[in-house]
Amino acid sequence: MLYRLREAGFGAYLVGGAVRDLLVELQPKDFDVATDATPEQVKQLFRNCRLIGRRFRLAHVVYGREIIEVATFRANVDDGSGDRELDNGRLVRDNVYGSIEDDAVRRDFTCNALYYAIEDFSVRDYTGGFADVQARLMRMIGDPEQRYREDPVRMLRAVRLAAKLNFEIEPSTAEPLPRLAGLLAEAAPARLFEEVLKLFLSGDGVASFEGLERYGLLAALFPESAAALHSNRSGALRRMLIEGLRNTDARVANDEPVSPAFLFALLLWPAYCRALMALQKQGMQLEEAQRRAADRVTLHQLSTVALPRRFSLPMQEIWLLQSRFTSRQKKRVVRTLSHPRFRAAFDFLILRQSASAEHEADIAYWRELQQQPGYAPPPRGFDPEIDYVGDEVAMAPADSEETPKRRRRRRRRPDAGAPAE
Repeated sequence: MLYRLREAGFGAYLVGGAVRDLLVELQPKDFDVATDATPEQVKQLFRNCRLIGRRFRLAHVVYGREIIEVATFRANVDDGSGDRELDNGRLVRDNVYGSIEDDAVRRDFTCNALYYAIEDFSVRDYTGGFADVQARLMRMIGDPEQRYREDPVRMLRAVRLAAKLNFEIEPSTAEPLPRLAGLLAEAAPARLFEEVLKLFLSGDGVASFEGLERYGLLAALFPESAAALHSNRSGALRRMLIEGLRNTDARVANDEPVSPAFLFALLLWPAYCRALMALQKQGMQLEEAQRRAADRVTLHQLSTVALPRRFSLPMQEIWLLQSRFTSRQKKRVVRTLSHPRFRAAFDFLILRQSASAEHEADIAYWRELQQQPGYAPPPRGFDPEIDYVGDEVAMAPADSEETPKRRRRRRRRPDAGAPAE
């Protein structure tokens, strides 16, 4: 692609995260290209190209399952054409094109403003990014506060990339973070949902969580959980959360599936526990309090971070199943074992044990049940978007003959002398 662009008379460079990752000896996941060709000119060169975006016009060149993003050099000034728009300091449209030098200074962090040139196999650096990579520093290009106001999600990117790269956030870049954390409320909840997945399901969840805590951003994303963690004097809730994120990081490292539903069950568990205790103090019965607490926490969280129903419903099921693990009543035990979310809920119980030793007997009981002859996990195909497959239970085929089938109840016919309803 780079060679074809150059043969057509355009400048073209590998840019951003791929160059940065190669310099710190990480395997890049994506490859981005920057060029002085406009998106329309790129489309003329590549038949397998589609143009996307209104806010930032980009070209996506498709090679099988791979997509290479091609961006035209952006200028860092408003030329009066209306192609660059600000709304209360936030950049909502940026399609003013410029030179490679212009493009470099409008990128977010210096480590992301490095350009690899194929003509001489050199790295072009216009912002001091190469030295910052060597020093393992995350440094904002330009005035950090202004850049965060342009796009508040940059605050989360700073924490995420620092966690991924094991970089320190440079002091002037870090200083505004706690003060400006409230700006995240202006970001679209759907966009924040995607950022949360990047923070916690990329293999650096523990470091990302600690970074959010350190720079005062956790409460902006998960206000009720942050409040519950702050008031939990024993630290048990935080220990459980860190252990769960550590397990998730290990699964990512081993190329095992991870689940947004399980992740949010973990992240919002402190908020759920706090809401449940408050409702029980008001005299509400346990089962009703559990349902109310789950609904309340989910509803409140939606105003900050979007949570699609395909994830929020299994998340709530994981929570509600926790109270069933204390039961030894045969019918209730059978229903629990056959529940589609049993595996995830049992793994969640094990996580709770990491913070409190009171669940040891329940874990032993339910683990023994799963090891008995004739037990088969619930007959449900694996959906990596929803299910979390723990190490405790193996996946069974959906058509397993050992799966218990629910018997239909036959409706009782009214007696001859009974009045019709």
